[in-house]
Amino acid sequence: MAAADQIRGDMTLSDYSFPHSRLRRRITTTDRTPLVLIACGSFSPITFLHLRMFEMAADYARFNTQFEVVGAYLSCVGDAYKKSGLVKAEHRINMCSLAVAQSSWISVDPWEALHAEYLETAKVLDHFNDEINEVIGGVETPNGRKKCHIALLAGADLIQTMSTPGVWADKDIDYILKNFGAFIVERTGTDIDEALSALQPWKSNIWVIQQLVQNDISSTKVRLFLRRDMSIRYLVPEPVVQYIEEHGLYEEDGVAAASAGGAKDREGARPGESKGVAEAGSSNSGGA
Repeated sequence: MAAADQIRGDMTLSDYSFPHSRLRRRITTTDRTPLVLIACGSFSPITFLHLRMFEMAADYARFNTQFEVVGAYLSCVGDAYKKSGLVKAEHRINMCSLAVAQSSWISVDPWEALHAEYLETAKVLDHFNDEINEVIGGVETPNGRKKCHIALLAGADLIQTMSTPGVWADKDIDYILKNFGAFIVERTGTDIDEALSALQPWKSNIWVIQQLVQNDISSTKVRLFLRRDMSIRYLVPEPVVQYIEEHGLYEEDGVAAASAGGAKDREGARPGESKGVAEAGSSNSGGA
């Protein structure tokens, strides 16, 4: 088995090598096309929905397409994106790495985030296509090597921005949907039919995944909870909860998180727990 990829938020482009330890290098079927899913985004912070999207897409591909998923990647935008609530790329890379630590097939590629300049999604997808299909040479099949289909994985809100005039360059939309396509997960509050109405020329390269278990967790809502000093446990992976607290992230938004080694508001409390829970051993029952 290949050595695990060493992904660190403080690495530089000179340290970078493409992470491929979780990329499956062989498929045994002859009638399926290997598929690699790419999720581009802020991930500030990464949530369980971001991770769940990969599982939903893999199930959808297995039952509804001729694709076979061989790998998946999270690609964080760089600091030049300048989005509200965006903590430094170093932290977002680290949080994503912690979130996928237990996955056997989802990886984090820091290449996009390590650039000082903003990179368009089309360039990021080209990067994956080059690394996987040109440098590595695709995957092995019983009939020889086959190139992987690289596809964007996103929520319906992203597709909605593609259909909104002026948000995306027309040439980028055409390039992405024609050459890569997209697996789109329905999101609460987004009219998927309306979002797709302006993208009909590429409808054969867009796969819509229904959420059978509704989940509307978002990074924006997690940051809102943090601003209100409310629990975020079970909204994001536990190691990410701990990382946010240990590094005092999102404090610029009014977060009152304790820093590493700092005093806790409630002795014995774990990172992210609700402060509405009574301290262990306390009682208002007036016992004997």
